[in-house]
Amino acid sequence: MPGSYPAPPPTLSGDLETISRFLQSPTQIRRRLRDYTDLRFVADQLLTQRFRTSGGAALYELSEPFVTDRTVEAVGPGAEYPFANLPTGTAGIASVSKWGQKVRLTDEEVARNVYAGQTVDRNLRKVVNSIIQQVDGQAMSAIASAVTDTTTATAAWSSAATRTIFQDILLAKAHVYGKNLGYHPDTVLVDDTHYAYMMSDTAITNALRRETTNNPIYTGTLEIIAGLVIVVSPSSVAAHPYVLDSTQLGGMADEMDAAPGYAMDQLSVQIKSIRLDANDAWDLQGRRKTVPIVQEPGSACEILTA
Repeated sequence: MPGSYPAPPPTLSGDLETISRFLQSPTQIRRRLRDYTDLRFVADQLLTQRFRTSGGAALYELSEPFVTDRTVEAVGPGAEYPFANLPTGTAGIASVSKWGQKVRLTDEEVARNVYAGQTVDRNLRKVVNSIIQQVDGQAMSAIASAVTDTTTATAAWSSAATRTIFQDILLAKAHVYGKNLGYHPDTVLVDDTHYAYMMSDTAITNALRRETTNNPIYTGTLEIIAGLVIVVSPSSVAAHPYVLDSTQLGGMADEMDAAPGYAMDQLSVQIKSIRLDANDAWDLQGRRKTVPIVQEPGSACEILTA
C-alpha cells in the first residue's frame, strides 16, 4: 500500500524506526500480501486440488477409471453375481521444488524515500511477482504437456466476420462432457488477446443484458460465459483457449514447514525479512515449495483457434 506511511522528513531516525518494526513483524507482512489481488496467479485457479507431500514428493493416481474391468451381465434367478475388479489409475510421483529468491533493501533506500512503505511495497511486489511467474509457468507447462484433447475453432477468433467464439467454447465443453467420465467443465482459460476477442465479439455482446451497469461495456470485464468462469492468464500456453474442469484437472502439492520468520497468506508464497546489521540492510526472501500435478488430463480440452 504505497503511501500508507506518513511522510516525515527523510531522516534516518524517523523512517527507519517505523519500517524496522514492520519488517520484523511477519503479521504485518502477511497483511501486505493480502493486498496483492492483481497478480493474476492462475495456477491455483486451474489446479484446485491439494495433495499431501511426504519426503519432498507427492504420490497420486493418473486418470483413475470410473468403471469396473468387466461388462455387467444378466444374472439368472439364484445365480451368483459375477465379480469385477476396481482398476486403479497409473501411479505417479512428483517431486517438490523450492522456488525462491531474495532482494536487498538498504537502510538508505528506506530513509531517503518520502514514503517508506512504498519502498518496501515495490521490493516485496517484485519478489512475489517473480515467484508467481515461475510457479505459474511450471503449472501451465504441465497442463500443456498433459492435455492432448483438442477441438478446432470454426475460424480464427481474430476474424470478426467469420468467428464463432461462443459455439467453439460450447463444442469444447461438449467434448469434455461426452466422455461420460463425470467431468463437469467450469472454467475457460484464455490469454489477454483472446479475452479481448471474446469481449468484442458481437454474437456475445448482443446476447448480454443491456439495461444494466454490470454490462462488460461499462465494467470492462466478462466473468462468465456458457456457465464457465473465465480465467485470463498472461502465459503463452493460454494462446490457445482451454475448457476444463478445475475440480478434476489436478492440483498443487505444497510442502509446508514450520520454518521461523516466514509469513504466508492465500497466495502460498512465503516471505521472510532478514536483518543484516553488518550491512545496514534487509533481505526480503521469498519462496514457494510446490509442484503442479495434472491428475485428469481428460477433463480439459484445448481449442485450436488458428
